[in-house]
Amino acid sequence: MKKILITGGAGFIGSMLAQSLFAEGFDITILDNLSNKIHSNRDKYNELKEFSNFIIGDVSSKKDWEEAIIGQDAIIHLASETGTGQSMYDIYNYTNVNIASTALMLDVLSNNNHIIKKIILSSSRSVYGEGKYKCPDHGFFYPSERNLIDLENRNYNFSCEYCKQKLICVATDENSNINPSSVYAITKYTQEQLLRLAGKNLNIDTVVLRYQNVYGPGQSLSNPYTGILSIFSTRILNGNDIDIYEDGLESRDFIYIDDVVDATVKALQSVQSNNQIFNVGSGEATSVIRVAEKLKELYQSNINIKITHKFRLGDIRHNYADTSKINLALDVSNKISFTEGLHHFVEWVRGQKINRDNYLESYKKLENKGLIR
Repeated sequence: MKKILITGGAGFIGSMLAQSLFAEGFDITILDNLSNKIHSNRDKYNELKEFSNFIIGDVSSKKDWEEAIIGQDAIIHLASETGTGQSMYDIYNYTNVNIASTALMLDVLSNNNHIIKKIILSSSRSVYGEGKYKCPDHGFFYPSERNLIDLENRNYNFSCEYCKQKLICVATDENSNINPSSVYAITKYTQEQLLRLAGKNLNIDTVVLRYQNVYGPGQSLSNPYTGILSIFSTRILNGNDIDIYEDGLESRDFIYIDDVVDATVKALQSVQSNNQIFNVGSGEATSVIRVAEKLKELYQSNINIKITHKFRLGDIRHNYADTSKINLALDVSNKISFTEGLHHFVEWVRGQKINRDNYLESYKKLENKGLIR
């Protein structure tokens, strides 16, 4: 396979992936609508069109899909609306872009001549919801979303339903229960199901990559709905304090962009990935308060970090990936630690124009809709 179509190829992951694949000798086509939400200028377009066939189009357009798939050997489907909070009130848009457009891709492949042999889907750790927990005495649990009363009483953790001991978060593997707790998560899991079913019928190999929290140079610094490293950085550089939800001990799995690109390229090239689902993460949990404190230190800032004890509906407490499956099957090993990656990220941010801080606008919108309590 040499000709690769990347949807959303001008985005954070897509642009890095396109450059990496081109360097390895692949012929790249990009389908991207250059949404103003993500692309504040055309610099990325001008850069990418130098080595790719760049189609300014939309995954919601049948005509654009029909043009884009011509002569392609594989599709890496990254185009998606992202962000948990916004998905809870922008429901039609998220389902249209994420679900309907994936269905349209599969419909076009079902009814047009093509030579597509493989499709890789960028899914999300959010499909697991809270993921996997363990009680020392009663084994593993997959908790449902936290109830409102507990959250209002600042009881953020889970307890064993039998002995009431605090449950311990453990690495979530690919066989863990699926329990999406946001509209975004529902759309990502529906994408997975559509792709895997249609792939069998079309005799196209499929790969689902459940990305954890991807970060690194090139990440959008202007979108206030995704990426706490970007959100916190923009707050700090504008001299604004950082508000931390809950008690700050909620944790996430942060994986550096270069490691994500490496895993995705290996999934494309390897037959061992065919018709499989893989977690793509660091395998380590990092608390939100640690992220904020480390960024404050690296930026040498005197802003305040405030634990607000507010919470956002649809958010999870903990989730980090069990990466043993992808490590073994595709020989994937993360090369960049969180500490090293954070230094690279901050160094890159320092060289960028300081963006307007849109956090309060997004916060007020969520609060007015009852999604932040």
